[in-house]
Amino acid sequence: MGENIRRARKTKGLSQEALAEECELHRTYVGAIERGERNITFLKILAVAKSLGVRVAVLFEGLEK
Repeated sequence: MGENIRRARKTKGLSQEALAEECELHRTYVGAIERGERNITFLKILAVAKSLGVRVAVLFEGLEK
C-alpha cells in the first residue's frame, strides 16, 4: 500500500510534508507508511485517499490476497 500512496502523492505533485498536512498526519508517519514501516488504520486510509483525490481501491491495487 505504501508504494501506491507514494505513487499517487508524486502524481499529484505533493511532498510527504504537504500530504501529511492535508490529511492531518505527522510527516514522518507518512514516510513510514510509504516505506511499509507502519500500519495504517482504515480511517487514516480514507483520509489519505481523500487528500490524494483517489478511490480507496487505488491504494489497495496490486496487493496480494
